[in-house]
Amino acid sequence: MSRTVRFTKGHGTRNDFVLLDDRDGEFALTAAMAAALADRRSGIGGDGVIRIAPTSSAREDEVRAQADDAAWFMDYRNADGSVAEMCGNGVRVFALYLRREGLAPAEGFGVATRGGVKRVRFGGDDTVIVDMGSWRYEDESEAADGMDALVHVDGHQPFSALRLDLGNPHTVVAVPPSVDLDELDLTTAPQVNPNPVAGTNVEFVKPLGRGHIRMRVHERGVGETESCGTGICAAAIATHLWAGDLDGHEPWIVDVPGGRLQVRLLPDNHVELSGPAVLVADGTVQI
Repeated sequence: MSRTVRFTKGHGTRNDFVLLDDRDGEFALTAAMAAALADRRSGIGGDGVIRIAPTSSAREDEVRAQADDAAWFMDYRNADGSVAEMCGNGVRVFALYLRREGLAPAEGFGVATRGGVKRVRFGGDDTVIVDMGSWRYEDESEAADGMDALVHVDGHQPFSALRLDLGNPHTVVAVPPSVDLDELDLTTAPQVNPNPVAGTNVEFVKPLGRGHIRMRVHERGVGETESCGTGICAAAIATHLWAGDLDGHEPWIVDVPGGRLQVRLLPDNHVELSGPAVLVADGTVQI
């Protein structure tokens, strides 16, 4: 049986999403549904699909347990339909939608995700600031020298990289000075060694100056995107670790094809992401 559902199209630095309003918790976001809606030729089009639902209605026990801290659950799937723990740009778009619809306080609130509760606040009409939670090394025993993986891209020798977990997996590549970031072929997924069973987002980073980097990203289940919120945080963390002499409280500026964002490293290994979110259009769709 099909049903008519309200949707909103939004983006955070051109990382775009289809938001489905399920404020009564009436349907499930399936892999097939997400892939069809995200299709840029036969669907609405997006890098991912987000269902807005009451946290108390979530199927996963670990998500329902967040209901006291976050009334709304960001049920997120990548463009290929695969489940993702969370999405930094998606959280900002999600938060802006909740504020517009009067579903959350205007000052700040928690958002439930499969990667834990994310605290959000607003820095202006369209700027959303998110405490992305804590980060950790994917394998601390292997990351002592700042590198614990190799990444293979067609036409290049393997790049050294560092694996980080921000609720979802990331592998950050230090692009050598001799390599042009723009010329990397990211039309196919980079090969990562060790091979992550659940896949990984791969960020390619070049420093532009003190506290300022540029990045491209290949997202698992999507391909290259113009921005990735958790990837931007991972890139800033890795570069900070490699630099070794910067004050952790100084903000990092990260430029991606879709725009510019700011990252702050917080105490207790938390990281904060700040950037714009835009709601582009509203409509209805049959699912």
